[in-house]
Amino acid sequence: MPLPEFILNLPAIELPVPEDVVTTNAVRSDAGLVVFFSIHKDLELPAHSHEAQWGTVLEGALELTIGDDTRIYHPGESYSIPSGVVHSARARAGTRVVDVFEEADRYPLKS
Repeated sequence: MPLPEFILNLPAIELPVPEDVVTTNAVRSDAGLVVFFSIHKDLELPAHSHEAQWGTVLEGALELTIGDDTRIYHPGESYSIPSGVVHSARARAGTRVVDVFEEADRYPLKS
């Protein structure tokens, strides 16, 4: 499902991943950060932690390990990562997710 043009016109975030692997569109407020991730090539994120995160899969599949629990999420399924919990992820090419981060400055917006 392609994202609507108005979402694609939102600014991207700075990521340590090339844009041919993942593109982003984000909305930031003082209360948090919402990011639409479009995965173009298989992606693996190493274990890390930060403040709380909630997300849902829009398309494709996302394998998440949250703490000691590993699960594959499919379109329409949501996940919640509590603040400080170590997690990692694997996403297949063609996956789209939307994530909401408690930290408004989790990722800087590209200028």
